[in-house]
Amino acid sequence: MFSGIVQTKGRVSQVHQQALEMTLTITAPTIVTPSLKIGDSIAINGICLTVTILQPDAFSVAVMPETMRRTNLMALVVGSQVNLERALQVNDHLDGHIVQGHVDYCGRVQQRIPDAHALRLLISLPSAYRALVVTKGSITIDGVSLTVVTATDTAFEVDLIPHSQAVTTLSNLQVGDMVNVETDILGKYLARQLALEGSH
Repeated sequence: MFSGIVQTKGRVSQVHQQALEMTLTITAPTIVTPSLKIGDSIAINGICLTVTILQPDAFSVAVMPETMRRTNLMALVVGSQVNLERALQVNDHLDGHIVQGHVDYCGRVQQRIPDAHALRLLISLPSAYRALVVTKGSITIDGVSLTVVTATDTAFEVDLIPHSQAVTTLSNLQVGDMVNVETDILGKYLARQLALEGSH
């Protein structure tokens, strides 16, 4: 479990891909501390993955076909920057919102609008997830916990404050780029409950 508060940006140092399976090596000295162990969960651009190899300033993860199909990891190349967050501990502050690291879909950036010190992003919203995205609700974009400013039938908007622009990769996004979107888990359970009640 994560909070969507990015701890640092890492850089892809190796990509080994075979069919729809991939091994990624990420250089991130501030994440690779003595407490990081093989088997630990870590969020890379909002995707919960398992550490399989440790090096002094880097770690590797294995990416399975389902994750490749559902996320934007196939777009990563050597040198790409990624958002990183280690899994929450029981006594950690939950400063963002509850994030599972289970990406729902890849959204496309439709607009990128500077707004004084803020940066507004408009991101596509498929009809299957329309009920799970609400104005002023929480959403995760490439691992970053954000607030939905507005939501329509086909898109939603988020605004990035200067801090989020500085410490995450989101300020580099351009129109047409694909981002990992995870909707709020609370909304998923509520939608499921309503669906089950409506089926009786």
